Amino acid sequence: MKKSALLLTICCLLASLSVPAYAADYNISAPDAGVFGRPTSDDTIYVTTDKPANTDRSKNAAYIPPAFGSPTSYTLNAGELLTPNLVSGSTTGTVSGTGGVTVLPPSASGSTGGNTGSYTQTKYTAVTKDLYYSGGYLGTLKIPTLDLSVKVYQGTDADALRKGAGHFASTSIWEGNVAIAGHNRGINNHFGKIHTLDVGDTIKLTTQLGTRSYEVYSVSKISVDDISVLNDSTENIITLITCVMNQPDYRWCVQAREK
Repeated sequence: MKKSALLLTICCLLASLSVPAYAADYNISAPDAGVFGRPTSDDTIYVTTDKPANTDRSKNAAYIPPAFGSPTSYTLNAGELLTPNLVSGSTTGTVSGTGGVTVLPPSASGSTGGNTGSYTQTKYTAVTKDLYYSGGYLGTLKIPTLDLSVKVYQGTDADALRKGAGHFASTSIWEGNVAIAGHNRGINNHFGKIHTLDVGDTIKLTTQLGTRSYEVYSVSKISVDDISVLNDSTENIITLITCVMNQPDYRWCVQAREK
């Protein structure tokens, strides 16, 4: 009896092992579309009609960034020239004084097909770290007629104008066009009366490179969008800019040339 039961059990086990493999069904579904996000490639075609800017991007126009935490660490285009040797003693410029660089583009003249042309040199002195006084300013502006004496700081942001007048960072600091801005009201009302200056009045600027006297030749009201007064100059001039009270679309502009 026991042998019969054992034999029956063995037969049942053999029968279970003989079940075909295809009896087990497997189904692997792919993930839904979009599970892995959108593709990151950008096939957009960008079209612009703007003309390319005529900007010198070669290494002789590059600057070494100012030291971290220095007065000019956040000032655009501040620092020392990366390759000053390309300026000094070459046709692209000369080094001026104890600091700064006066960039003098090469002059050109000649004739082609009977036409004669010439290129007028412009002047420009860049701001470098050795042009700063210990107080963090670049110079002192004086207008005897207005009994005005004010320190000039780099930049025209609120911080610079809160301390004194502000130097337009894109303009020269000595040779050429030196452009300076100031408030026309409030406790720092330094430029509030510059529009009362007359042709022939004197403006003085003192920097680490020396003291220069200018004679006023223009007092005008310009559009707020007129930035031509900040252009480089072929002569030594100073440009003073301030707001026009209650006329936000205009600015007072005073210009004077070296005596």
